[in-house]
Amino acid sequence: MDANSPHDFPFAIVGFDLDGTLLDTSGDLAAAVNHALASIGRAPLSVEAVKPMIGGGARAMLQHGLDATGGHDAEMLDWLHRVLLDHYEANLAVHTAPFPGVLQSLDELAYRGVKLGIMTNKLERFARAILGSLGLTDRFTSIIGGDTLGVAKPSPRPIQAMVEQCGGGSAAFVGDSIFDVQAARAAGLPVVACSFGFLSQPVEALGADAIIDGYAELIPTLMRLSPSAT
Repeated sequence: MDANSPHDFPFAIVGFDLDGTLLDTSGDLAAAVNHALASIGRAPLSVEAVKPMIGGGARAMLQHGLDATGGHDAEMLDWLHRVLLDHYEANLAVHTAPFPGVLQSLDELAYRGVKLGIMTNKLERFARAILGSLGLTDRFTSIIGGDTLGVAKPSPRPIQAMVEQCGGGSAAFVGDSIFDVQAARAAGLPVVACSFGFLSQPVEALGADAIIDGYAELIPTLMRLSPSAT
């Protein structure tokens, strides 16, 4: 098969996580965590310290941040969650940018006739605002957030909905967390893990079907995977 041919690509749909997969959002997320911590006199965390806390949604990220800096109670978490969200909503894309090679890979997939989707545990309005600010929204047939269906990854339902919104057919998912792998597996999709993402454990431990170290490897890796029934 000609690697440059648009024909015979194994997947009609490719879905992506957002944070740590398509976009490096770590600078803005760390800033939001640190804004919340500063409001109660806590010391800031480095971006590298916050990265492993990302993936389960803003509340879980904040909880990890509070635990790392002195602990919390339920009332504090509820209050600071709103403080964090308000700050993040006002500063969504100050430092955020696509990972190297993302745009070229999305162009190549589109050339091959692949429909693209996003399923992120980030609130849908935040995901759409960030994608809009980066001029990426129109590239995706489906954009589903952690609040869109009232359930987030690792539930398979949002990924199944993403596939349905893209018209159905053979699909694969690309992510960087155990939530991504668990959700994709439960939805019956092969999953590619990004070693450059916001990892809370070794990428090999995620149990993905394949691992990429950069977006130059995405298309060849997808070509080697076999679709599962969706």
